[in-house]
Amino acid sequence: MKIEQTRVVLTGAAGGIGRAMVQALAEHGAAVLGVGRGANGPGAAWQRADLATPEGRQAVVQAAADWNANVVVHAAGLPAFGALAQVPAAQVAQVLQTNLLAPMLLTQALLPQLQRQPRAQIVFVGSVLGRIGLPGFSVYGASKAGLHGFAEALRRELADGPVRVQTLAPRSTRTGFNDAAAQAYNVSTGTASDTPEIVAQALLQLIVSEAPERTLGGGERLFARLNGLLGAWMDSGFSKHRRSLPAAPTQGQTR
Repeated sequence: MKIEQTRVVLTGAAGGIGRAMVQALAEHGAAVLGVGRGANGPGAAWQRADLATPEGRQAVVQAAADWNANVVVHAAGLPAFGALAQVPAAQVAQVLQTNLLAPMLLTQALLPQLQRQPRAQIVFVGSVLGRIGLPGFSVYGASKAGLHGFAEALRRELADGPVRVQTLAPRSTRTGFNDAAAQAYNVSTGTASDTPEIVAQALLQLIVSEAPERTLGGGERLFARLNGLLGAWMDSGFSKHRRSLPAAPTQGQTR
């Protein structure tokens, strides 16, 4: 699909990656409706909604119908970093709700609108961490692994119709998404990263190509394939990542 033919609904539009995506799409002729929890965001068209609620999802469904949307980009997400013992249970639930359950339910609600289009696309913004399990990202990685699995199954389910399902898997991106501890971990482990603008350009290329998946970073693509093939044989390769995790607070410390 040509970018200038797209009418895009983009969730998480106020985030670092989301803002770059809105700008790149608009610059190439797309009509973009941003979605977020705030009162306003980048671009001229904006829908305020909490996607964790049925009311918020319904607001987006109505806005998408009014917008005559033919592309949906699921870019909303929450981070979670740290050893599992240090991640509060409430944060685990919130990350899975935002990163996995909300896009699944919103997609289900949007499908009738998209299936009425001659051609339509759904793009899930996953993560390399959904393909490669790293120490410190068990919760976040689980949410993105679930999203990848959902997208893959849905792509095959809808293959005979007008809706194409795609997955974009960025690697670490230089935005405020990562807190100081995660940034220090990335430095310590030599993790490569991209700018939000690079991720936005990858989104444009993915939409135009209609390819099923796109993973950023040549090394990351190779490692994801090897991880799928070799699995447990690669566990020892992550010792540096394990040692780079922040230590648990000692008794008496608060966090």
